[in-house]
Parts: sequence; C-alpha cells; structure tokens
Amino acid sequence: MAIGPVQLIVLGFEHPHFHGEVVAELEKLRKSDTVRVIDALAVYKDADGDIEVEHLSNLTTEEAIELGSKIGALVGLGIEGEAGFEAGAVAGAEAAAEQGGVRVFSDADAWDVLADIPNDSAAALLLIEHHWAVPLRDAIARAGGFRLGDGFINPLDLVGIGLLTAEEAKELHDLETAGAAR
Repeated sequence: MAIGPVQLIVLGFEHPHFHGEVVAELEKLRKSDTVRVIDALAVYKDADGDIEVEHLSNLTTEEAIELGSKIGALVGLGIEGEAGFEAGAVAGAEAAAEQGGVRVFSDADAWDVLADIPNDSAAALLLIEHHWAVPLRDAIARAGGFRLGDGFINPLDLVGIGLLTAEEAKELHDLETAGAAR
C-alpha cells in the first residue's frame, strides 16, 4: 500500500447538527480512492465544558494493520535507528491490530487543541491521507522536486487572481466561517 501525503485538519462546529453528511462525504472519497481517514477524533464539549470523545476511521482492518506498521516504523526510525525501525513497525502493527485500527490521536495528545474549543460546540480532528496524490508526489520526487509549503487559500484571495467573482468569494467565505461568527 503506497502512502500518500498526510494532512491534519482541525474543524470547529458551533452547536453541531450532525446527520451523517460529513461521514458520508468522507466515505465517498474513500470509495473513489481519493482520500483515507487514517485517524479521526470527534470532540463534543457541552455547556459546562465536559468533553466526550469519539474515534472514527474508514480504513479496513488490513489497511489499519499495514498503516500502523508504517507509522510505527517511522516513529521508531527517528529514535533508535534500524533496530527502532523494526521494533516500531512491529509495535505499530500490533497496536493497530489490537485497536481494530490506527489511533494516532489519543485523548491526552488532543488536550492542547481541546482547550481551545468553546463550550457547547464540537471539533473534528482528521488525519487524512491524500491517496490521489501518490502518483503526483512520486513524479515530483523523480524530477528532483520537494514540498516547500502548503496551505488552503481563502476564497476572498481568489478574487485577485480572477478565479472567483467577489460575490462567489463572499458566499464561500461566509459558508466557511458561518459557525465561527456565532
């Protein structure tokens, strides 16, 4: 299994009204082999600040075990050289098998982000593999290229280069920031 570029996305939801639509869209992307959710953490914070955490992944058990092996290997390699690579690969595969999937986010790891979530709202932490980008990434590497940076562009910035009209950009910007303004 080739691993595509991996991205962490943190999304906020003011008074969330989840009806399965986000999960359905992620599943469509998985079925088309566009993205995979390596690990996800949905966090609900009630009006009193009490937190409920739920894990989500759309990897198969086989993929989770193989991916867990790769993540464990990457972590181990930086710490203990080749011996760490092998130990990390075994530990990652075993953890993925035991948990029924990869869990990159533990409750303890997420607390820094969770403190920023306002009461009576929710957040989703998504670790997404961009599987569609594997051939592009490999072609760039073969050409001697490498990533210098990345990021999402605000719709309002797209007006200046003619990709959107001011009205379209305002609509998209309002849609993307509607929950934050409440």
